[in-house]
Amino acid sequence: MDGPAPLALDFSEDELHRYSRHILLGEVGAIGQARLRQARVLVVGAGGLGSPLALYLAAAGIGTIGLIDHDTLELSNLQRQVAHSTDRIGQPKVESMATALRALNPLTTVEPHLRRLDEAAARELIPRYDIVCDGTDNFPTRFLLGDCSHRLGRPLVSAAVLRFEGQLSTFKSHLGAPHPCHRCLHPEPPPPGLVPSCGEAGVLGAVTGVMGTLQATEVLKEILGIGESLSGRLLLWDALDTRFRTIRLKRDPACPLCGGGEGA
Repeated sequence: MDGPAPLALDFSEDELHRYSRHILLGEVGAIGQARLRQARVLVVGAGGLGSPLALYLAAAGIGTIGLIDHDTLELSNLQRQVAHSTDRIGQPKVESMATALRALNPLTTVEPHLRRLDEAAARELIPRYDIVCDGTDNFPTRFLLGDCSHRLGRPLVSAAVLRFEGQLSTFKSHLGAPHPCHRCLHPEPPPPGLVPSCGEAGVLGAVTGVMGTLQATEVLKEILGIGESLSGRLLLWDALDTRFRTIRLKRDPACPLCGGGEGA
């Protein structure tokens, strides 16, 4: 992608009213809101994490939101995937979510991509966006997304949930040291069957809401350039104990992806 276009501060009356609570914030203001309007964000996964994530990005005034998912909506999804509704069961999730986002904020452009995220899709889509968000639920896709985001030079904001727990981090390893990549945390996917999926172990629906909302917050921070990035840190949340903790992540000099190894 080319460098960012000049910021346009010509807000309509509707935009000034819609985003007034943002513009009142000294850390955001009109310039920050213009940055949000200019931003392009790719949301991978239109499910439990993607629902609150995409809804809050649209509400915040992100200019363009891309959605990629290949699944159709089922009744069992509605316990946590709050961007969808019962009357849209059977629809592709990206189309259902696009309907919800456009209804919430018609000023946001929504680009649904009804396809599985394989390497071809990742290489085609990631360069079109400024930030990538991982809301997927399986390790092969997570690792593919992490690898491609690093190689294609895009920040990755990644969340995960299982049962009553969630985790969140931002990966900007394409910027070089000291930023770690996702393989500095997990060098390889776990063996099949070792870590159960939400479909096997279950998940409290509201846990996905909390983690997806935290994920949206980190995306907005990255676009606005405010606060402390989660790059180099992993946020862990235990809902049953109502406890958050953060651990430091270090770049691994021997990492095959970002440490100068064969895959870097």
